[in-house]
Amino acid sequence: MTAPADPPGLPLAALAAHLDAAAPGLLTGPLTARRLPGGRSNLTYAVTDGASTVVVRRPPLGHVLSTAHDMGREHRVMSALAGTGVPVPRTHLLCADPDVIGAPFTVMELVDGASYAGADDLAPLGPDRVRALADRMVAALAALHAVDPAAVGLAGLGRPDGYVRRQVERWRRQWEASKTRELPAADALYARLAAAVPARSDAAVVHGDYRLDNLLVDGDDRVAAVLDWEMATLGDPLTDLALLRVYGERPAAPGRPPVAAAPGFPSGDELFERYAAASGRDVAAPGFYLGLAHFKLAAISEGIHRRHAMGRTVGDGFDEIGAAVPGLLDAGLAALT
Repeated sequence: MTAPADPPGLPLAALAAHLDAAAPGLLTGPLTARRLPGGRSNLTYAVTDGASTVVVRRPPLGHVLSTAHDMGREHRVMSALAGTGVPVPRTHLLCADPDVIGAPFTVMELVDGASYAGADDLAPLGPDRVRALADRMVAALAALHAVDPAAVGLAGLGRPDGYVRRQVERWRRQWEASKTRELPAADALYARLAAAVPARSDAAVVHGDYRLDNLLVDGDDRVAAVLDWEMATLGDPLTDLALLRVYGERPAAPGRPPVAAAPGFPSGDELFERYAAASGRDVAAPGFYLGLAHFKLAAISEGIHRRHAMGRTVGDGFDEIGAAVPGLLDAGLAALT
């Protein structure tokens, strides 16, 4: 019988040999794997020996933005947050050696739960359950932002002073590194953001990519795990909140309504109000943060579009991402008016 083919980006024999040496007994015998759906950044696989299953994550194939797919950071943050009340998968190991499977990777617990990406996913729950789930999503974000970084060993994770200004410059650089075309709105949005950086901001552990489909939800509509921590750092918590709102208002995919369109899902203003109540933070005047969130998503989307044009994406749904970028830039400009 022919052995199953390796999934793209994951040589199973090399992975098995490394696990035997680095985590004896975690998985034994021949391995099989399948790529897990969702996410357009790091590649995620369920790997099993037939008895036990773990999750393996690695950066995408091909062109990768610097610091945007940091396996070591993801492993460090999830390990530190274990036991804080922020629901995260249990970590098993980090392999920083790119020679093992072709890139650094992490191995973690497989958490059972549903992932909701669009209004069509949420609608069968009904308005009351959708509303309760949204409240728990916001509460989990507020719980993350309440964590004392020093108390969990994350004091050196980032530099909160000047964070938002550095974010504006970072996503400008990422845009320049990823762009496949000239879009004047990108230059205009950058200029507006650079001129509107808040004089001061709060500091917290920020996720960097917080959205509904980066959560796993259990059968009681509770948040079972927050996933995808590779962009976590210390910074302004309102950047997470604004990104959550923008993600919620964007189509899940071409032809699929955004999660905010599901009956019972709170409006963007209601999300901000619920976060303010849960966190005690002032969320007034969010225009800058919404503009920055749109700029960030435009840069990320352009990078995915570039990888897809190079034939370096794995899975479906990438062919129309590039078409969404101009709208993201225009929406960012509108948020700053």
